[in-house]
Amino acid sequence: MESYSTYLDFKYRYRTVSVDHLEELQEDIDKLRREGKLSNNEVYRSYIDSKKFEIPENLPNAKSIIVLAIFSKLALVNFHLDGKKHEIMIPPNYYNDGTTFEDFESLILKEIIKEPGFKIEYTNKLHVKLLAVRSGLGKYGRNNICYVDKWGSMINLFAYFTDFQFKEDNWTEMRMMDQCKNCSICIKKCPTGAIPTPSDENFVINAGKCISVYNEIKGIIPDWVPSDAHNALIGCMRCQKLCPSNREVIGLTEIFEDITEEETKMILDGISDQKLVDSLSKKLKMFTPSEAERVLPVIKRNLSVLVQ
Repeated sequence: MESYSTYLDFKYRYRTVSVDHLEELQEDIDKLRREGKLSNNEVYRSYIDSKKFEIPENLPNAKSIIVLAIFSKLALVNFHLDGKKHEIMIPPNYYNDGTTFEDFESLILKEIIKEPGFKIEYTNKLHVKLLAVRSGLGKYGRNNICYVDKWGSMINLFAYFTDFQFKEDNWTEMRMMDQCKNCSICIKKCPTGAIPTPSDENFVINAGKCISVYNEIKGIIPDWVPSDAHNALIGCMRCQKLCPSNREVIGLTEIFEDITEEETKMILDGISDQKLVDSLSKKLKMFTPSEAERVLPVIKRNLSVLVQ
């Protein structure tokens, strides 16, 4: 899959599958649960257990699912502190790249369905990585991340139900990238040992050991996570940055406006006013002002480690 399409100013690819496969998708997750392959980490299980492969109540006659991959770059932002500049990463799925749900709805209706009179319904109840792999849109990496040809893991995934019946049903077997079979870069680079060894055909990671599970939300990072393991303002890029499948796209970065010395110190000191909230919301593109109370403590905690 080397081709892509452009709508407005963003690049996208998509696949469609019939809703007849919802039970099979649910069984994929239930099987892992029965076999004890899913981490018992409370945060992870609250996420995975909330996913249900069911037709939405608002669209009971849904016939197809559309899964979109939107190309998104790794973002870089400089934080200034004590006369030094700290360049810090923000992974693609943690900032607003400018695309909107209105854009996606317009794209689907005008460029994908193309026929009037049909409805679509966005859903966040599906395990979208699994859906993307099962649709053939992408493949799993050894690190349990979905990769799309030529775009690697620099993507955001979205799923929509529709009452339109597509001729194409792109259902396929779950697959791991061929290049993962003889590669152990991500395993060696994971600072907490969350990724299974190459001899293990199972590409479900131990999510309870993944840094992202802890640094996405408020709270104390466990002591067993090494301080030098942290590498992004939120999330983790250790297993992705050196991945051969990201080689062509990892350097295509989005450069954000610098965070000033004053702003950096205010973040670290836990001092927040409306001026700072508005400025950070604009510069980091990670939250709206109304979400600052939830997000800023997370940024403060993570940033304090990264600028040590």
